[in-house]
Amino acid sequence: MNHHIRFAGPPGRLGALPGSTARPQQPPGASAPPSRPASPPLPAPPPVPDRMPVTAAEVDRHVGARIRERRVMLGLSQQQLAQLIGVTYQQAHKYERGLNRIAAGRLYEIAQALDVPVGWFFSGLDQGGRALPNAQQRRGLELARYFTAIRSERHQEALTAMARALAASESTETPEQN
Repeated sequence: MNHHIRFAGPPGRLGALPGSTARPQQPPGASAPPSRPASPPLPAPPPVPDRMPVTAAEVDRHVGARIRERRVMLGLSQQQLAQLIGVTYQQAHKYERGLNRIAAGRLYEIAQALDVPVGWFFSGLDQGGRALPNAQQRRGLELARYFTAIRSERHQEALTAMARALAASESTETPEQN
């Protein structure tokens, strides 16, 4: 007994196209092929976290703020940073504002220019990726900005000596003396 199975497909073709959902046609009186077992159900999706996921734009803004923070700490202008990393002043400005994405290679160049490891730009992000507020960092930036505006080297040295003396006295004082 010679049974031939024919496949539904375009006229003149012997078989169905690969990946098509065409079913073979059975000759009358032939038994149907066994059906496939049902696929196992998909696993349940992971639970949704309580906090909103961090967006790439939020991370971009944080990294840009850290670039600006380090640049100001070093007393560099945006123009000087731009020259160090081989971009225009406008591009450096957009990086600092988080308006333009920074490629991994460019971030590495920025880290080299600012003498920090690449991971430094991501520090200060909490587990959700949001920047943690830090008043001390804001005050430090302000102090660095005003310090670099002082033109007199003698005044800069006096301010540095005063800061050193204050820091030394803070470290030697006991909590009751504060």
